[in-house]
Amino acid sequence: MTELMKKISMIPDSYDDFICGVVNYAKKNPRHIEILKNYLDSNENLTSSDVVEFIIRQPDFHEYSANATKVMVG
Repeated sequence: MTELMKKISMIPDSYDDFICGVVNYAKKNPRHIEILKNYLDSNENLTSSDVVEFIIRQPDFHEYSANATKVMVG
């Protein structure tokens, strides 16, 4: 996780909420850390928007949305 945080912190337009969001997504599944590190290593001149778009396009992204995690209260 430390390596991932260093990589996303080095993106020129990174900001605190972006870093927090990426880390939060990465924590949901250990595979996410490797997927994100591979993406960052394979692409140059990324912006924070590029990374967010990559995460949003992941097949399991919407499994972690607020609507997917709501508990019905009767």
